[in-house]
Amino acid sequence: MKHADSNRPRLALLTAAGVPEPHNLDAIRERADVVIAHADGLAEALHGADAVLLWDFFSSALSDAWHAADTLDWVHVAAAGVDAMLFDGLRQAPVTLTNAHGTFSQPIAEFVLASVLAHDKQLHLSKALQQERTWKHRELTRTAGSRAIVVGTGGIGRATARLLRAVGLQVEGAGRRPRANDPDFGTVFTSDELADRVGEADHVVLAAPLTEATRGIVNAEVLAAMKPSAHLVNIGRGALVDEPALIEALRRGEIAAASLDVVSVEPMPEDHPFWGMGNVHISAHMSGDVHGWRDELADQFLENLDAYIAGRGLANVVDKDRGYVSTAPASSSARQDP
Repeated sequence: MKHADSNRPRLALLTAAGVPEPHNLDAIRERADVVIAHADGLAEALHGADAVLLWDFFSSALSDAWHAADTLDWVHVAAAGVDAMLFDGLRQAPVTLTNAHGTFSQPIAEFVLASVLAHDKQLHLSKALQQERTWKHRELTRTAGSRAIVVGTGGIGRATARLLRAVGLQVEGAGRRPRANDPDFGTVFTSDELADRVGEADHVVLAAPLTEATRGIVNAEVLAAMKPSAHLVNIGRGALVDEPALIEALRRGEIAAASLDVVSVEPMPEDHPFWGMGNVHISAHMSGDVHGWRDELADQFLENLDAYIAGRGLANVVDKDRGYVSTAPASSSARQDP
């Protein structure tokens, strides 16, 4: 971070048609000279800018306009995932990248717990039977005492582990480094051991960032090693999963079900096989989007903007080589890994 003088920073704010403005835009304008741009105008807005707020966080426009980032010092992505931002130009430049780390952790953890309970208690089937006007008694699965593996031991993975443990699940983590006596997971094994360890799990939760190391981490080998009764939950990125392999595993009964908040192509094409599969439960990339989430993102950015202007260290700095925020959990010196 280079900006530490009294001059007002110039801020490029990338948005898109239909995306609500930050609720505190007036407060942001009190602190910075703001240039609002859509994707086709981002290059012009970047010229001379000190910082950019990617409010339209799904856009890839920054990569296309990077040639114009002649004075850029700081990029903030109003989202937890930053994989779309980690193009070579940004990786190699002396530019600080921050994200919305922490904002989505608890809501996403709640969504994962809901997915686990819906699977164990057959809520999806009950709704389908209701629509068919069919009364069919079944026996359900006890959730307490079942086992879960959470792939990704960052903020979202840790919040998920804590919530699952609170209702009685036994939880392990999969990350970059093995750890014993972890405060949230107990045991963390390395992600390359997943195929060897996944057979113990009733629920496998994907909460890792998308990097070259995690792309396709759930492949045919991992799926074949899972229990026939196992349930896959993906709230990370669609590309963490080999989708054709998952479709075949679900069709052959290698695993029982998948709850997918993210898929490889979004929105999901109308002819995608997932739409018609009864053991697949799709939601529209919304697991963390609780009421008021955009306001929380705007408030988080404003706090970081104040720190930037004052020359203080920014919060939620992303390790551009690893693709996630490296911070230690409050009760441990261990770093958070995917």
